[in-house]
Amino acid sequence: MPLAIVLIILATLYRLLPTMDLSLSNFTPMMALAFCGAVYFRNRWMWLIPFAALSVSDVYINQFYAREYGYSWPLSGLIVRTACFGAALLIGAVVARRKSWLNLLNGGLIGALLFYLVTNTQSWWADPFYGKSLAGWWQALTVGHPEFPPTIFFFRNTLFGDLMFTGLFAGLMEWVAHRKGEPSLLDEGEEEEKPGEGEAEVKE
Repeated sequence: MPLAIVLIILATLYRLLPTMDLSLSNFTPMMALAFCGAVYFRNRWMWLIPFAALSVSDVYINQFYAREYGYSWPLSGLIVRTACFGAALLIGAVVARRKSWLNLLNGGLIGALLFYLVTNTQSWWADPFYGKSLAGWWQALTVGHPEFPPTIFFFRNTLFGDLMFTGLFAGLMEWVAHRKGEPSLLDEGEEEEKPGEGEAEVKE
């Protein structure tokens, strides 16, 4: 528990780095923490901490963009980002039933792609800068605003960040389990299914 809280605090501070360097935008561990939290944290109250971290950091980042670029995120943007975090939790809950490195990789990929498509589609719909057409939607997905780096650049950061931090988080949890002399946490999903299989055999 203390380790998890420290990681989440560090993740929140890390998310504020783009206010100093836009090239780091979307390269954060937030989605990875929401996803891995559902995979590893048995206490479901811990699942809410990434949402709190997202809300607090959003307030600061929104004020920074408004002051520096005259651009503010609409409320719908916060709602959509929160929904993407909720989807990451659901993906993590599915992966938790059968943990493996491959499933962690697939979950991270799905979460990153979902975040990219949903948040940029919301931006296209809510931002008057974009034409409400297929061309405008494509612009929101690839080029974005001219005063910011291209949107596809943000997706690259999202994808790389989600996969890297998922791997780091899972590796750290495995290392802690190894230090305690416990079995690999990635085997728990398969172990949970064995009692059910045994019961079925007895009933037969």
